[in-house]
Amino acid sequence: MTRQRRPAVAFGIDIGGSGIKGAPVDLGTGEFAADRFRIATPDPSTPKAVASAVAELVDHFDLAPDVPVGLTFPAPIKHGVVAFIANLDQSWTGVNVPELMSEATGRSVIGVNDADAAGVAEAIYGAAKDVPGVVIVTTLGTGIGSGMLVDGTLVPNTELGHLEIDGHDAESQAASSAREREDLSWKKWARRLQRYYETVEMLFSPDLFVVGGGVSKRHEKFLPLLELNTPIVPAELRNTAGIVGAAHLAAIGHR
Repeated sequence: MTRQRRPAVAFGIDIGGSGIKGAPVDLGTGEFAADRFRIATPDPSTPKAVASAVAELVDHFDLAPDVPVGLTFPAPIKHGVVAFIANLDQSWTGVNVPELMSEATGRSVIGVNDADAAGVAEAIYGAAKDVPGVVIVTTLGTGIGSGMLVDGTLVPNTELGHLEIDGHDAESQAASSAREREDLSWKKWARRLQRYYETVEMLFSPDLFVVGGGVSKRHEKFLPLLELNTPIVPAELRNTAGIVGAAHLAAIGHR
């Protein structure tokens, strides 16, 4: 049997509430092989409208027919199907994302939760590269996204931002948006992060925490204030992680 060669380049797409971004990714380095292109997320963000925007994004690049395409989605995806949705039109619930996007683009497309894609990118190319055991990547933003990997293998759709801690949905208290909304000092916000991460640590006994999201650029303001048994480090890929992780998963034929 001839072993199928891994492609040198794959195309990643990151679907968000305000923008849809995409770029070809050099799978050897995890870096963009061309400048990222962005299209505003349609309003209303129905499946048909978003699929049309994704097709436009792909057509912007002169991709070879065999370049695999992966996209991130701001919701849990189980066997390709959206379980529930928060940041896009509610009509996405129950939609098979790979089927819809494959039909729209004329290409084979895989779909993955956005935080899962970021976690994979950090494990393959970033802060968690070559780290054995349990790695939990969290993205601190409007909510708290999470990606869990065990010896490099993704455990999908963990949604650890929705753990109930002290009677609250965790992300409502500890997300970066909560710090901004309540005008918390870094020290006060770090107390909430401490409670969040110590709870996750107790439940999963991870070997490494990686913290992403836009606020990770200022990690020196809050990560040193946390007292955990688990090492906790800032993400390295930051806002490229979703695109890179989706491209990698497309290249390995993730389903």
